[in-house]
Amino acid sequence: MSDRYTSFANTPAGKAVVKRLGLPEPVRLRRYRPGDPDIEGNVLVGGAGRLAEPVRKLLQANGVNTDAAEGPYAGLVFDATGITDSTGLRALYDFFHPVARSLRPCGRVIVLGTAPEDCASPREATAQRALEGFVRSVGKEFGRGTTAQLGYVAPGAEDGVESTLRFLLSAKSAYVSGQVVRVGRAPASQPKDATLPLEGKVALVTGAARGIGEAIAHVLARDGAHVICLDVPAAGEPLSKVANDVHGSALQLDLTAADAPQRLVDHVKERHGRLDILVHNAGITRDKTLARMSEDRWNSVLDINLSSQERVNDAVLAADLLPAGGRIVTVSSMAGIAGNRGQTNYAASKAGVIGLVQSYAPALADKGITINAVAPGFIETRMTAAMPLMIREAGRRMNSMSQGGLPVDVAETIAWFASPGSAGLTGNVVRVCGQSLLGA
Repeated sequence: MSDRYTSFANTPAGKAVVKRLGLPEPVRLRRYRPGDPDIEGNVLVGGAGRLAEPVRKLLQANGVNTDAAEGPYAGLVFDATGITDSTGLRALYDFFHPVARSLRPCGRVIVLGTAPEDCASPREATAQRALEGFVRSVGKEFGRGTTAQLGYVAPGAEDGVESTLRFLLSAKSAYVSGQVVRVGRAPASQPKDATLPLEGKVALVTGAARGIGEAIAHVLARDGAHVICLDVPAAGEPLSKVANDVHGSALQLDLTAADAPQRLVDHVKERHGRLDILVHNAGITRDKTLARMSEDRWNSVLDINLSSQERVNDAVLAADLLPAGGRIVTVSSMAGIAGNRGQTNYAASKAGVIGLVQSYAPALADKGITINAVAPGFIETRMTAAMPLMIREAGRRMNSMSQGGLPVDVAETIAWFASPGSAGLTGNVVRVCGQSLLGA
């Protein structure tokens, strides 16, 4: 759906009006287009911990200049792993203060640290936890489409950060900001062709007939995967179109049917032999306040949004359909983090998805399988287009980008989790919300 305010605010007359009135000033976000390099422009790297030198070498190997003495910079990366007590936090000021105005529009800020639970002392853990407040404030302060992220990198995982750095420094992360990502120790295999990181992979996307699911299918196919597009039989026509468009295949299946998990397993075994990527996107809303909500509204939302994922996961894993190196990515929601009036059923289901990721992650790690979630905020879809005007506008403006996201923003984040290079990412929940002011 068109965001007329953002379009107006980016005209010469509009810029003058919104500035004079103190209104939100959304910029046109830079998004990835096929053929673009992942990292465009100079990136300044600072800090003196265990990651600074590996990051410099990694970026330089990808043709990025890390030695520019002056801006504008496409990105600022600071290694904070050397900060071992609160007094060391001064290093953040010393690095960012002189260059805070040297970031170009839609710039990237990344701080790398050590997760508090991996720290050697309480003082170090205290200082590392402080990084979260710093990064989230930068995301709200720098403006002009800037994103800011914190990466907690486990000791020994220094060689596993490439996929995360490439994503967070690229235009693919346009609507992801204020996030904390944990990178653990795991053997990551970098794709032979960076433009086709999923070449030879088989991916299944539920709810693929339209909206976010359709965007996910397109992005995974763009990255080289064969995509099995799944949706209910009633969506057969648009589902077939999506499958044809991405040169994939269509599977019409009601995931709430008792035999659905087994039918899914049989289909994949017969046609493809295995599944490398499983994306749980199918979901519905049936909104009512709790006092007015029928049993059917409650049951259908919980069953489709959460219980069906558990049943499919159990069937796929029991059949050994997802080998080592497999990826499960599921779609949660900001409603599962912050809650929403009239959505007790939906918010419970989406919070349950977060619980599913966090509870499955340790068990799946033993099998070499990762599981992560994305939690979209206000995304421009047919569902949000049907919202009342004032609620829709509030959803668009109440984030650091002052605009809604696009389905492709969710899809790009899922593709990052699905990459072979993302083996160290599991148990993460990343909000695709432009750093929403709610639930942050």
